[in-house]
Amino acid sequence: MARTNASDRPSGATEAARGPLIVTEDESLLDDLLRLCAAAGTEPEVVFTAPPRAVSWDNAPLVLVGVEASGRARGCGRRKGVLLVGRGGTDSADSEAWRRAVAVGADHVLFLPAAETWLVDRLADVAEGSGGPALTIGVVGGRGGAGASTLACGLAVTAARTGLRAMLVDGDPLGGGLDILLGAERTGGLRWPDLADSRGRVNSGVLEESLPRLGSLSVLSWDRGQPVLIPPQAMRSVLGAARRRGGVVVVDLPRKVDDTVAETLGQVDVGLLVVPAELRAVAAGCRVAAAFAQEIDDLRVVARGPFGSGLDGAEIARLVGLPLAGELAPEPALADPMSGGAPPGSATRGPLARFSGAFLGQALAATGCVAA
Repeated sequence: MARTNASDRPSGATEAARGPLIVTEDESLLDDLLRLCAAAGTEPEVVFTAPPRAVSWDNAPLVLVGVEASGRARGCGRRKGVLLVGRGGTDSADSEAWRRAVAVGADHVLFLPAAETWLVDRLADVAEGSGGPALTIGVVGGRGGAGASTLACGLAVTAARTGLRAMLVDGDPLGGGLDILLGAERTGGLRWPDLADSRGRVNSGVLEESLPRLGSLSVLSWDRGQPVLIPPQAMRSVLGAARRRGGVVVVDLPRKVDDTVAETLGQVDVGLLVVPAELRAVAAGCRVAAAFAQEIDDLRVVARGPFGSGLDGAEIARLVGLPLAGELAPEPALADPMSGGAPPGSATRGPLARFSGAFLGQALAATGCVAA
């Protein structure tokens, strides 16, 4: 922890702050803020009873100003990421804190201890270098064998191949395991049973590093043991950590909406319903669409060929009652995905890779998600 007092504050320094900046005159508040920084895994720079240096103020990813020290920050330039921190008290004290927040251009006013959990999350974002949430895509089949898992793999493989940070999450405990589909079933790393008890905030960097990897693609799948129940809280923690890394997260989903799937859909930006060009598949897809549309705002149809039955993509989307994301032509090389061939989406000129590349480009541009 770097600490600066009025008598020993260095001058002319140009290094950027590595952690949040704390500006306070209150020893007790400082102790609390240092404790919260330690809980979040970040080391702050502390300016105690002195005005902050311009380089520290400008470069810190987050600035925590004690209410009592707001006068020392009044001459600093306006910037984002300034939080005024005090302790909950009387209405008059709260009103004074808000008045001081306006004077220093603070984004938020926090009162401890009530806001400790929120503040730890913000500090942890700083420690993890979070720049924004990943584009999160949920994929579900209109019927069994529709090709949803293959599409999910293709999207994730394509994202990784194009240089994006990518994670593939297997949300279907009865689906056979996406690690097998990718040929990574013997790759070391954590699986869902290891994470089923996750609660609270999971460190996104640790999660990414602990999972099996296929090149630059991280994969969270199942082991070969008995199915394990993943509670909604565990899905919330793990998927939230995956999203904070930025890039692209693809989730392969079961067709039945339970509490855990509903939690997953709450974090999904775009849902893709894969419907083969068959009347029975369309009928089944309508039922899946009705259930999923209650949990996600942006749900689209991917029509999978061959289209020899008189049904094309536009007609399938009309019958299901959802927008059309696109048509996916057959790819003979993927007819037997368990045969040990290359992972789906690896053939850059194949229909799956072409569809995945076009969809990812459009979705990233439309959502404004961080393609890190």
